[in-house]
Amino acid sequence: MRIVRPGPVSGRTWTPVSAVNGGLAFALELGLLAALCYWGARTGGSTAVRVLLAVGAPAAAAIVWGLFLAAGGPKFPLPLAAEILLKLVVLGTGALALYTTGHPLLGLAFGGLALLSVVVEYTAF
Repeated sequence: MRIVRPGPVSGRTWTPVSAVNGGLAFALELGLLAALCYWGARTGGSTAVRVLLAVGAPAAAAIVWGLFLAAGGPKFPLPLAAEILLKLVVLGTGALALYTTGHPLLGLAFGGLALLSVVVEYTAF
């Protein structure tokens, strides 16, 4: 088993495992945005702060993802280790958001699936 950088989506060789993982990864990305929006709506003290967090947290995650982690090829490529770490950190914020809003099992499940997806994505079978 070796760690590899997956190429842009259009240039990848798709296997059944990578296709299923691609679907899981996309669902995790959407779940991340939803979890951060939910966290923001539940966290702020005033309505204005809740709205700002509910919009700003997912927007910040989407910007980071688009700049450094986009499947079609990031605008600013990172070294492999940094890319993997950043992906785990960003997806981990979704798990943490769910955990801190009173959904610990959902947060743990999200975190576990995120870890599994990243391992499968960067491991050559």
